[in-house]
Amino acid sequence: QVQVVESGGGLVQAGGSLRLSCTASGLTFSRYAMGWFRQAPGKEHEAVSCIAYTGGSIIFKASVKGRFTISRDNAKNTVYLEMNSLKAEDTAMYYCAARNNYCAAPWDQYGYRGQGTQVTVSS
Repeated sequence: QVQVVESGGGLVQAGGSLRLSCTASGLTFSRYAMGWFRQAPGKEHEAVSCIAYTGGSIIFKASVKGRFTISRDNAKNTVYLEMNSLKAEDTAMYYCAARNNYCAAPWDQYGYRGQGTQVTVSS
């Protein structure tokens, strides 16, 4: 049984930092692309960033470039999202998801998804 579990969310002031973690079990982690998505109230899931099984990464959300960094540790079956210089508009539920091999933007192309961790940035 595959499980994807996010952690690390919380309440932070604007300009602050958080590091999200996501651990996946029940799959061969090193063969999966891992994506981070977010969903604000009343909005659709949007792709933030993804790291392929090769280690190559992409930032989908232009507004986080230079502030967010994705990384993975295959030995720990874990992917991270380092978020710096947080803004109020980054407030959302953040989700982690797994997809075979390569990254993609659409949420529905990820077969395994976590329950999310809330990030709230106060201005």
